[in-house]
Amino acid sequence: MNPTQDKASILLIYTGGTIGMKENAPGEPLRPFDFDHILSEVPELGKFALKIDSYTFDPLIDSSDVEPGLWTALARLIEQSRDKYDGFVVLHGTDTMAYSASALSFMLEGLDKPVIFTGSQLPISTLRTDGKENLVSAVEIASAKDALGRPRVPEVAVFFGSTLLRGNRCTKVDSESFTAFKSPNCPPLAEAGINIIYNDAIIRRPAPGQPFQIRTKLDTSVSVLKIHPGITADLARYFLCGSRTRASIIETYGSGNAISQPWFIDIIKEADSMGKVLLNVTQCLSGSVNMDLYATGKALKDAGVISGYDCTTESALTKLFVLLGQYQDNQQVKCALDENLRGEITK
Repeated sequence: MNPTQDKASILLIYTGGTIGMKENAPGEPLRPFDFDHILSEVPELGKFALKIDSYTFDPLIDSSDVEPGLWTALARLIEQSRDKYDGFVVLHGTDTMAYSASALSFMLEGLDKPVIFTGSQLPISTLRTDGKENLVSAVEIASAKDALGRPRVPEVAVFFGSTLLRGNRCTKVDSESFTAFKSPNCPPLAEAGINIIYNDAIIRRPAPGQPFQIRTKLDTSVSVLKIHPGITADLARYFLCGSRTRASIIETYGSGNAISQPWFIDIIKEADSMGKVLLNVTQCLSGSVNMDLYATGKALKDAGVISGYDCTTESALTKLFVLLGQYQDNQQVKCALDENLRGEITK
């Protein structure tokens, strides 16, 4: 608990998205409500012995328009507010929530307080909304303490549809279901039923004495090439060898396989000779890259491609943004990509 207060405090951050919209009158367009009056919209929050403050971005940002500038603003807001609050709940549109949660996980180094992203598929003012349950549970998790008085989940996470997922392990899989997010390669951090059951064995904590700092210098010189039947040499070279590209994510088949034709391997070698960072992630929803399993994967490895293991594309992209901003030397970036920095990969 914050030592300067009698009760725990939460900062509710509204960036935009469906959850904060309401219909003022039948037939009128949905408009965002005033989060300074959150208790009138979600009176259930008043039952917690918590101090809940709110911060609303102006202008609000549609999830589809999210850019790295939002992540920088979020990181700075959390840094500036960190000593005043026990946890943070970020309300965000669902389309890019996995990108934002992944980015914040890498930008907030030494994080020792919960940063819980949530949102909804239906506006919070509608009768069947999932927004109230998601918000109430996210606030409860953000304020939860263990037996030693420590934050229960000092991670960047996503709460949606009664499940708490590591932020850099989840991806949106359904545009209509209330269980819109999945994390196939990492178990939930917590599950909410009658009680909230925490998976303490996998929840990460900063190393003792590790200072908190934010990394806001991002380099977005990254391309994403999805391998598909009929891909051409010109397209592959454009994505992998572009003059303004420092790194490329190659979304491969299965366990890391791609085209075995000599022309494609030659382009990979060309990109590697230019010093590009080439990261292999699988198109499959679950499973991991293993470039030693088949000849096609081995050819990629020999040509200079490095394994992304079982990370999501969202995690790979934002990890690269942060590492490219941190290191000018691409060899240092490659070494750091192989490290499990925030629980984003299984090694």
